[in-house]
Amino acid sequence: MTRPQLRECPGCGLFQIVPAMEPDTRATCTRCGTTLRATRTNSLDRHLALTLAAMVLFAVVWLAMLMKVSTAGIVRTTTLDSGPAELIERGLWPLAIAVAFTTAYAPLGKFLATLYVLIGLKMRRPPPNLRDAFLFSRRLNTWCMLEVLLLGVFVAYTKLGDLVTIELGPAVYALGLLTVVWVAAETALDPHAVWDEIERRGETHAPLPAEPLATWRLGAAGCEGCGLVAVPAETDGQCPRCGSWLHERKPNAISRTWALVLAALVLYIPANLYPVLTVVQLGAGQPSTILGGVEELLASGLYPLALLVFFASILVPLFKLLGLSVMLGAVQLGRPQAGAALLLRERTWLYHVVAWIGRWSMVDIFMESLLGALVQFGRAVTIEPGVGALAFCAVVFITIFAAETFDPRLMWDAAGRNPHRPLPSGNADTAASPATQPIRASSAGNF
Repeated sequence: MTRPQLRECPGCGLFQIVPAMEPDTRATCTRCGTTLRATRTNSLDRHLALTLAAMVLFAVVWLAMLMKVSTAGIVRTTTLDSGPAELIERGLWPLAIAVAFTTAYAPLGKFLATLYVLIGLKMRRPPPNLRDAFLFSRRLNTWCMLEVLLLGVFVAYTKLGDLVTIELGPAVYALGLLTVVWVAAETALDPHAVWDEIERRGETHAPLPAEPLATWRLGAAGCEGCGLVAVPAETDGQCPRCGSWLHERKPNAISRTWALVLAALVLYIPANLYPVLTVVQLGAGQPSTILGGVEELLASGLYPLALLVFFASILVPLFKLLGLSVMLGAVQLGRPQAGAALLLRERTWLYHVVAWIGRWSMVDIFMESLLGALVQFGRAVTIEPGVGALAFCAVVFITIFAAETFDPRLMWDAAGRNPHRPLPSGNADTAASPATQPIRASSAGNF
């Protein structure tokens, strides 16, 4: 059984007690439904075993042959690092860095940091900085895109069927198995169990209070790194457990998110107007935009693949920009209203979807990187990535940052649902209660 803990919901800002939980149970926010904790049986041991397996498969993915392609008597074999290398040769080094970071460096950093923490917690004398390593591994989660890479390999394989003869290498099968192991490892992990163990071993940033907070207090804030509720004024502004800086709300969330949304919107235009790929066959060919690529897939009868590319490359970025704009508008134009909780729950759900779905737009970038590395057969057939891919990759990264900088709790604040928080300055005339009213702690449900 876990111990009861005071938590601030990251989705709506409600302070509530997460009760003692048995293994394999889930606690969700009583107001917005955001998951507060999901316990697992033998979480640390299972995650350690699966991470070790993932490390072995990861080495196979990057060292073994990915594909063998041939046409007109010419044979070409590639590994996964051939894609970034080809992008660098063509002057698209920012795109090469993005591909290498999301498919190699971020997963490798996460695996190594996780192993450092989990093995360290089993030692009699734990190594230093376990909390920093675990924070680092959790923050890399957003940028580890191995499952998206697998989808990109599938799209590239399907698209190459009419151009060259393809033979899959061991790296492709290892990547498929790695994706399954990766998902199983993330499902098996209860991050709060790791923080509890770090706390138990005395590896915290600072000594924890003898009596943890059991109810809301003025100025209390939930740590974005580990979830511990503390009062910044009493801890020098840092979380005593993990050392992250404590903020009642993400600093300058509205202005920073608006700036990123507008930047992504500006780049979205060249990303769709400039060519992302050029296929030259027997000396003839023309550049293709994202939409042009979808049309080519439709003309070839690859309807499911065309729908996938259209959804991931056109609809998802547009959905993220519109979704973030709606949420920003809800904060700046919101007014306290009776019966608005249902709409706020839907907007919180929208935020979680926006934060999760954006990574899948990278499937087009991974596909183009692979195609550029695989199909280099001189005048017979050659595929070259275009500058439009660089703008599109920038859109994907910027929208991911925008989702990270936005704070969904501000929507509930603006609607007057968190009496301990003042309304935005534009809504001050509608505030019905001072910002010092405490919120009653409530228990999250077990499911």
